[in-house]
Amino acid sequence: MVFPERFSNLPEYAFPRLRKLLDVHQAGGDPINMSIGEPRHPFPEFIGRAISEALEGFGRYPPNEGGEDLRAAIVAWIARRYGVHLNADQHILALNGTREGLFNAALALGVEEKARQKPAVLMPNPFYQVYAVASLAINAEPIYVPATAETGDLPDYVALPAALLDRVTIAYLCSPANPQGAVATEAYWRDLIALAERHDFRIFADECYSEIYRNTPPVGALQVAHDMGADPDRVVVFHSLSKRSNLPGLRSGFAASGSGNIAAMKQLKNYTGAPLPLPLQAAAALAWRDEAHVEENRAIYRRKYQMADEIFGNVAGYQPLEAGFFLWLPVENDEAAALKLWREAGVRCLPGSYLSRAVAGQAIGQDRLRVALVAEEQELQRGLLRLHGCLYQ
Repeated sequence: MVFPERFSNLPEYAFPRLRKLLDVHQAGGDPINMSIGEPRHPFPEFIGRAISEALEGFGRYPPNEGGEDLRAAIVAWIARRYGVHLNADQHILALNGTREGLFNAALALGVEEKARQKPAVLMPNPFYQVYAVASLAINAEPIYVPATAETGDLPDYVALPAALLDRVTIAYLCSPANPQGAVATEAYWRDLIALAERHDFRIFADECYSEIYRNTPPVGALQVAHDMGADPDRVVVFHSLSKRSNLPGLRSGFAASGSGNIAAMKQLKNYTGAPLPLPLQAAAALAWRDEAHVEENRAIYRRKYQMADEIFGNVAGYQPLEAGFFLWLPVENDEAAALKLWREAGVRCLPGSYLSRAVAGQAIGQDRLRVALVAEEQELQRGLLRLHGCLYQ
């Protein structure tokens, strides 16, 4: 079977790779899965009711860009959350989850050549794997920029050579970061947006963890770009109900940007997109309009942050989580630690290197485990205590 050469060097996806590492061994206790970031808190009670009341919508083709009510709810949420007022017709595209959008936006907006050179796409390292696949799909060179403790767990794009930056067409940035939980400050966004303006590239801001935080709501790329008076098409932001509302199976997200970007993304989606069914759009609109369930969800995560601080506070290199729901724990060897933890304690975590690429022989994440804080609180406490007892005592 023949595959495109540009995809031939993709590493095996993280979770099949994890199964190969662990599943040939017996769990050392009743299994507790802390490897995948699938929210397991209750989703809002009104979701089922909203879907049932809109069942007739399954008998109609949904609009690709999202229905008027859903886009109006998204625009209202952006105005409340970020103080930016957008036009629902020109600036919003509903998505079937943000992964679809993060990939298809590159197809719609990436260019084949820049300054008569092969285009480059920047991404943090470690990173969400769709960034790399999207860059390869448009025949761009993926540039894996270290996001480590030395750089504040965010990529230092500003320090890259000017000759490289002149080839860049897209820069991905996840804030709060997956897996580290680091949050881009207003100053960080300002520097990045100014850099993008100087070198003429777009920023794809993956903000799907924006509503899970300890104290201060993370600043958004859209509000900073608006305050700076930047080109509205300079930034595309992506949001989702998966983490905010514990609705990963609803597959509801959106992209927001300037009218030029959104028009191009809509044009591609008209041919290739998978629109959200109308009953699910009705439920999503209610979720975007309601903040009570979001605050309840955030309160649960704050208790989990405190739990993690109490259990791991004596571990050298432990960093209290600022936002998101992953711990990025220090270990000597990520695969060895994950295997020991599974065989001796029955706890399943993801080796940090499975989320990164080695660049010039420099590995990223081999000294980290990613631990998802998504389980019910008592189960999570059992898992964290087992993890601490197995690896840090």
